[in-house]
Amino acid sequence: MIAESGHYALVLALGLALIQSFVPLIGARLRDPALMNVARSTALAQLLFVGASFVALVTLHVTSDFSVANVYENSHSMKPLIYKITGVWGNHEGSMLLWVSILALFGGLVAAFGNNLPLSLRAHVLAVQAWVASAFYLFILITSNPFLRIANPPIEGRDLNPVLQDVGLAVHPPMLYLGYVGFSISFSFAVAALIEGRIDAAWARWVRPWTLVAWIFLTLGIAMGSYWAYYELGWGGWWFWDPVENASLMPWLAGTALLHSALVMEKRNALKVWTVLLSILTFSLSLLGTFLVRSGVLTSVHAFASDPTRGVFILLILCVFIGGSLSLYAARVSSLKQGGLFAPISREGALVLNNLFLTTACASVLVGTLYPLGLEVLSGEKISVGAPFFNLTFGPLFVPLLIAVPFGPMLAWKRGDLLGAAQRLLAAGILALLALALVWAWAHGGSALAPPAIALAVFVILGAVTDLVERVGMFRVPLGTALRRARGLPRSVWGTAFAHAGLGIALIGIVCETTWNSEYIGTMKPDDVAKVAGYELKLDGLFQRQGPNFREMIARFDVSRDGEALSVMTPSKRSFTTRSSSTTEAALLTRGASQLYISLGDVTAEGAIAVRIYHKPLVLLIWWGPVLMAFGGVLSLSDRRLRVGAPKPARAQQRLQPAE
Repeated sequence: MIAESGHYALVLALGLALIQSFVPLIGARLRDPALMNVARSTALAQLLFVGASFVALVTLHVTSDFSVANVYENSHSMKPLIYKITGVWGNHEGSMLLWVSILALFGGLVAAFGNNLPLSLRAHVLAVQAWVASAFYLFILITSNPFLRIANPPIEGRDLNPVLQDVGLAVHPPMLYLGYVGFSISFSFAVAALIEGRIDAAWARWVRPWTLVAWIFLTLGIAMGSYWAYYELGWGGWWFWDPVENASLMPWLAGTALLHSALVMEKRNALKVWTVLLSILTFSLSLLGTFLVRSGVLTSVHAFASDPTRGVFILLILCVFIGGSLSLYAARVSSLKQGGLFAPISREGALVLNNLFLTTACASVLVGTLYPLGLEVLSGEKISVGAPFFNLTFGPLFVPLLIAVPFGPMLAWKRGDLLGAAQRLLAAGILALLALALVWAWAHGGSALAPPAIALAVFVILGAVTDLVERVGMFRVPLGTALRRARGLPRSVWGTAFAHAGLGIALIGIVCETTWNSEYIGTMKPDDVAKVAGYELKLDGLFQRQGPNFREMIARFDVSRDGEALSVMTPSKRSFTTRSSSTTEAALLTRGASQLYISLGDVTAEGAIAVRIYHKPLVLLIWWGPVLMAFGGVLSLSDRRLRVGAPKPARAQQRLQPAE
């Protein structure tokens, strides 16, 4: 009955979404508050029913009900409880149910906390959100029903893909989906504004917090996925330019541009047309990522589905929403009034430059990802576009962007003083050049571009610090006064500084890991010693251990440096008999922000084992940076100015009826 209840709840959620799709629009056309408020009640009810459906699927997995095909294909009675739960979204059907659950969650949040929105705008936003939800409910019910029964239930399940039996799966997909799907709110706001024909600074004030929430989660989701691939797949890399990785990077780049563009629109009532287009494109890229993962056009550790029927269905959804929204945009764009003017040298100009580089970088990733697929469809020829292409196109676009990042906060709105900003950043520039000289003197080998890249990262970090120093008057006023000013700074100012500094920190980690990474690859027998970056790793022996649903071979390494014992590292290989596959469990030893990394290969006929040992200097900065960026986003989100409705002038001008 649990499976049938979950399926029925999903059908009811579809019915509510269809009501939410049309009744509020009729109410907005008739200016009927009662009909417009239907959007709020149906959005909350829809969240309740899809939540019940998701809980039903979790219950089926936890209780190992193998009469349900989804549970049989992706679970095992001996699997640890945490992996029974996370296995719910470790497959196509379950992950799509999580997708629509998060979509309903955002719609419910707008319904619950959108009381500051004009009633007609809220009705339109929730109606657009329901259009998207209806399409994906139909997709699940027609092609990807997670509650299908098996006529003759088996005794045991096939188990989850061993690579996905990791705690990272508990964090990475939900975070990523909260980002992916969260941008649907920005999309809904954009389409709703185009339908109403009214876009102003108030609209930007309303849409920016929702965009920021999605951006925070997507930042953390990408970082968590990168770290999961780093330690779980046993290859020692953190980014491969895999098409599915690119599918998450593209909406992040567009979403970052959208955040900065919405800021210009909010402060100066400018860039209206561009901001609305970015809102549409950002979610369109999220939909494209969904298509790439679930259509079967890609083969990847991240990809779920290979059924052409599903691919065609998602392609239709893609065409309807992307094509429809862009058509509406083209029809209405001429009626949108441009906002305030500004000089090229201004904070607005810096943010436009930011948008230019971010969107161009996003376009380069899009071309590199889709070109091989398009070529194969048209000519049947298979090619691969890998790291060299992306490094040569993406990297050079980010260099001028990073140079410009510290200047933006230093420039005034409308008309800025570039020379004055450069003078205030003089100390940061001098210290960056000093860092360049120190790295050049200290480093041995590696790319000649590495020291300048580190100097650029230092400039970005110190630029963020300089902005704070200038705002509080440090070194110009007494320390107590400066500290009081620091406490009184808006949280969004602190958030911007942390986010920019996080970008610089991540760049330092990327440069150091890729340039000065040391490795030992070979075979070892017990008592053999490997030397890597001044560390000595002695293979003490190989041991066998029985896990709950796997058998594990563990290698014990004694790690020392300069004769001093430091730690014991125990990498392993796990064999899952049910799936007839194995995984490599890497061992990590953290020293500051650097790590020693060991992964195991196969055992040879002579009793030796293949090993990969890496020393990765400052590698953890690669993930500390995004965490700091997300923390900056949280600080900005907590700013009081993002918790109020429209700016008072806009509210007075429009005289819009508030939502009830």
